[in-house]
Amino acid sequence: MTGTYLLDYGAGNVRSLVNAVKKLGHDITFVKDPSDILKADKLIFPGVGAFGSAMTSLHTKQYAEPLKQYLALNKPFMGICVGMQTLFEGSDETPEIPGLGVIPGKVRLFDSTTKAVPHMGWNTTRSIQGAQRAQECGLELGRAYYFVHSFAVPFIEGSPEAKEWVLTTTQYGDQTFISSVRRGHIFCTQFHPEKSGFAGVNVLKAFLEGGAAAGAEADAAMLAQFQQQQQSLTPGALSYLAPSNTIVPASKDEFTKRIVACLDVRANDQGDLVVTKGDQYDVREQSEDGAQGDVRNLGKPVELARRYFEEGADEITFLNITSFRNCPLLDMPMLEVLRRTSETVFVPLTIGGGIKDVVDPDGQFHPALEVAGEYFRNGADKVSIGSDAVYAAEKFYSLGGKGDGTSAIETIAHAYGSQAVVISVDPKKVYVHSPADAPTHHVIEPAQLGPNGERYCWYQCTVSGGREGRDLDVRQLVQACQALGAGEILLNSMDQDGMKQGYDLALIQDVRDAVRIPVIASSGAGSPQHFVDVFEKTGVEAALAAGIFHRREVPLEDVKETLKNKGIRIRNIDAPLAV
Repeated sequence: MTGTYLLDYGAGNVRSLVNAVKKLGHDITFVKDPSDILKADKLIFPGVGAFGSAMTSLHTKQYAEPLKQYLALNKPFMGICVGMQTLFEGSDETPEIPGLGVIPGKVRLFDSTTKAVPHMGWNTTRSIQGAQRAQECGLELGRAYYFVHSFAVPFIEGSPEAKEWVLTTTQYGDQTFISSVRRGHIFCTQFHPEKSGFAGVNVLKAFLEGGAAAGAEADAAMLAQFQQQQQSLTPGALSYLAPSNTIVPASKDEFTKRIVACLDVRANDQGDLVVTKGDQYDVREQSEDGAQGDVRNLGKPVELARRYFEEGADEITFLNITSFRNCPLLDMPMLEVLRRTSETVFVPLTIGGGIKDVVDPDGQFHPALEVAGEYFRNGADKVSIGSDAVYAAEKFYSLGGKGDGTSAIETIAHAYGSQAVVISVDPKKVYVHSPADAPTHHVIEPAQLGPNGERYCWYQCTVSGGREGRDLDVRQLVQACQALGAGEILLNSMDQDGMKQGYDLALIQDVRDAVRIPVIASSGAGSPQHFVDVFEKTGVEAALAAGIFHRREVPLEDVKETLKNKGIRIRNIDAPLAV
């Protein structure tokens, strides 16, 4: 059977890609056997996770050799993220494991001294081969696409490899890297088209409908040279690597700030899944006499997520805050929420709540890695870990500042990459009169004095939805989790939650200074100006809100328009997809 095939090596979310292809009216078949690869008329190789895991899986499944044969035949191929990186000679991520060696060059770790790593969010591309060549591939120059990676191939202007392969580059801080390659019918992107809104879906459309191959006949001489090169190429023969001061920068860094819509999901008293929002973590309605009523219902999760996507949300986060975690893993209602959401929402999806070792009612044990894998296969791009991150940090310090490889953070990051692991932090202020009153904790000066005139505070980490405090402060937690392999911090504030008085800027700035991974500010937004303040005053990469979006008290579009008017770079809202 011929047609379009998907090479899934077993890591990360491919459901969103399949849904995007189906939305465009095309069928796609999963590669089940090495012989399927050479049957394909078109082949898509998506990648989410670690370079070494991808290459090991390709060899274990005996996909590597037929894949190289397919590429040497110049048949239509699209590689995405790690699917692109595997075509190079190797990667700093796992230096001992060679890549396919189809493209000269090596994948290098981003420098995190001036920018957060992973490079996670929306960024633009510039064309090296010309605007027409980019447009043939469905790329809109100046349009932001979604990237999530810690490793990339540096771009060296003027190199022969660049002239032959590089289609576009992207700049992050002072580092310029290759964001797409094209040669003959081979086309790859470092960004994720299936997570880049309708603009990204249009890139997939161009590949599926032949746009990426347009004009490929003019590459005949280049193809002959390429095939000859494959016979003589040895590992390390060519490389894009050069000293950092020789990397030629692109025009400018156009990395955007992200606006994240958060949906707290739980079952109400009738057993229906609803999006709710707590006031200081209390999600039930209250009558005038103080009696508690039903769970606050602000909408259905799938419908609300689609609305936010259409309004321009850069990411959607689902937090499972209900007791249905006790049902069998494969019957989890949140799996169905993800499956249905990923059919119409083409931006990153994060799922939090219950990402830990679980035991089914029948006694079957599922490690956290398996739980996360099930969410990834059903449409999630990242998982958010809460209480278990606190326990992992406590163990990290008890072992003298190291992990033992068993925590959910470590196992998931090893298999899927650090970018797949978000740490959700629920801290509360503990006021003290002097730093000496909290000698084992990181103490700062809050914006306001404490209830008894205290000039200082530390932020205590909590577990179980904020119900239990631990002897661990926020800085201790985030630094431990970063060391264990987490790729992002979702920073809440129990004191600011639902207050609509602005984010806790002192807390956010302190955490931003403590880690080199991206930080999402959460809790307290009540106006568009609050988003401006948190970006301008703390430099965080993203800001999250929930209730004000659900109730339309602050429309998401107003937030983006205000940020744009203040000169803060944001992603423009997509035009609807024409299919």
